[in-house]
Amino acid sequence: MAIEIRAKVSGGMIKPLEKLNLEDGREITITIKETPLEDRFEKAMGGWKGTIDCEQLIKDIYEGRRLSARRPEVKL
Repeated sequence: MAIEIRAKVSGGMIKPLEKLNLEDGREITITIKETPLEDRFEKAMGGWKGTIDCEQLIKDIYEGRRLSARRPEVKL
């Protein structure tokens, strides 16, 4: 069986970017194919699509600014 996954190198270790359905202790062979920088950028485009409600985000930002602009009355 052959599967292809995306992974990152961090501190000299290969870290998968997705869950692996492999049993613990199983021996595997890894072939490393470097992704060109241009391809990495193109693959990342739109990766957040559908995960953020942009209209709600904008409303939340404006509401946060409006609340932080109000200063509580100081009573001595």
